[in-house]
Amino acid sequence: MYKNSQIQLSDFDNHKNKFEIITEYDCTPSQLFSIFEDANSWPQWAESIIDVEWTSPKPFGLGTTRTVTMQGDLKGYEEFIAWENNKRMTFQFLHCNKKFIHRFGEDYRVKDLGEGRCELTWIVIMELNGFLGLISPLMRGLMQKRFRSIMQDGLSNYIANNQ
Repeated sequence: MYKNSQIQLSDFDNHKNKFEIITEYDCTPSQLFSIFEDANSWPQWAESIIDVEWTSPKPFGLGTTRTVTMQGDLKGYEEFIAWENNKRMTFQFLHCNKKFIHRFGEDYRVKDLGEGRCELTWIVIMELNGFLGLISPLMRGLMQKRFRSIMQDGLSNYIANNQ
């Protein structure tokens, strides 16, 4: 198990390895948060996620933990460093089973647009170690495209098919 470096909330506003995707959805912020809180939904819309296990009881909030298993036998042990119901949830990796991840976190900011619609600003920050850290600037465009696909295709389709 490899301990990851800590992330501060301010890192999501000005980090050099930041990916930001803004997408609108045909659901309310409450409906979107219900999807986020449903461990079984993640593998259905986020193609790289295999399993999500909440390791803290509901109600979820600041300090909540979960374990996420992803493709490539990657397992992240996450802690939520921000949680405002129906508005924002932010997590960081505390530990990971792969040493190539130095820092990793995601920030989900939800804005109510009214009339049963909302906007999600999804920010991912990551720092990689070793060879992957060296080539990560070259992979930036590919990563941005993959992240956009998860939110614009995966999550949008999940919402459309599960309401």
